[in-house]
Amino acid sequence: MSDQDSIYLDHAATTPCDPRVVDAMNPYFTEVFGNPSTMYEGGRKAKQALEGARETIANAIGAKPEEIIFTSGGTESDNHAIIGLAEAGKMKGKKHIVTTPIEHHAVLEPAEYLKARGFELTILPVDEHGIVHPEEVKKVLRDDTAVVSIMHSNNEVGTIQPLSEISKVTKEAGVPLHTDAVQSFGSVPVNVDDLGCDLLSISSHKFYGPKGVGALYVRKGTRIRPLIRGGAQERNRRASTENISGIIGLAKAAEIALAEMEVTSARITKLRDRLVNGLFNVLTDIRHNGHPTERLPNNVNICVRGVEGEAMLLFLDMKGISASSGSACSSGSLEPSHVLRAMGIPQEVAHGSLRFTLGKKTTEEQIDKVLAEIPAIVDRLRQMTPYQQPPEHYKMPEWLAAKA
Repeated sequence: MSDQDSIYLDHAATTPCDPRVVDAMNPYFTEVFGNPSTMYEGGRKAKQALEGARETIANAIGAKPEEIIFTSGGTESDNHAIIGLAEAGKMKGKKHIVTTPIEHHAVLEPAEYLKARGFELTILPVDEHGIVHPEEVKKVLRDDTAVVSIMHSNNEVGTIQPLSEISKVTKEAGVPLHTDAVQSFGSVPVNVDDLGCDLLSISSHKFYGPKGVGALYVRKGTRIRPLIRGGAQERNRRASTENISGIIGLAKAAEIALAEMEVTSARITKLRDRLVNGLFNVLTDIRHNGHPTERLPNNVNICVRGVEGEAMLLFLDMKGISASSGSACSSGSLEPSHVLRAMGIPQEVAHGSLRFTLGKKTTEEQIDKVLAEIPAIVDRLRQMTPYQQPPEHYKMPEWLAAKA
């Protein structure tokens, strides 16, 4: 099957680089290639480009340029935020960390790392839609809490958290709030003052920029220790010669995303709803996951009863359709999604999860192709396994029935 015939519906894993981004990056590989820490003309030009990109990213999220640290991507940004805040807080006797069970592993792993080194870790509960309620945050905050980390939107089920309400709680307690906005930035408006967060992570390749580059916003006055040590780059907050070409790509991708967000989001939302409604029409015994309205415009996550998610992915792939059963960083794991399990979905149900994430080039024809192919795939797989009448939560939800 040719690339032209293939259907890519895994934009939460990564996105193709926009040609306009590639064009913006090209001169910084061979022409303006100087080290921005040097004093001669080539270095000064690189430095000027670097600071221009910093201003672009700051403006995109309502921050100040000096509050932006360029990183190698979302994972480094998350690690820097959590470990950096914890290390700074430890100097004042703060050794308590708060996060949620539905975070990306880039948050959960550094939290566990700190727990193994003497920090106390509290994992907040989420409801059946994956929402963290502000009152639950308030219950667990203590005088020695060093950091609260709650993602803006979930990468698996698309649920968007009520961060503006949560941040009121953390601010009142004087505790810094970090949010992983890797999935949201470029899809929905992200403004640090509206959200009330003190730190925020983004990653270029999630919004049609290059891989291997991202940014961490750190609100002025927030104490944080460096994660990578060495040189004095990034105002002594992140050592290593800056990836100028990648940073230019990050800034250009952000510029395009913001300019096109309103139109793109409206179009993708219609396609998303077309896919969700279609899946409930052509399949029986499926469950829709995530919040019905407070969700990313491109995310569709379902569980299909009596079918393994990985098996569905293999059959879809043979039809030229790329999708996911959850986070790309968890591929190869035999365990069901930790996100779905945290939302109270039984293990045997969570094993049948399927995630479609749409993009700028997704078309109605592609959605209809998926809807045409998937019934036969599910029927074939169900014939291979014991199959019983589903529980009530596999019926079409009321909010969706009303739209159908």
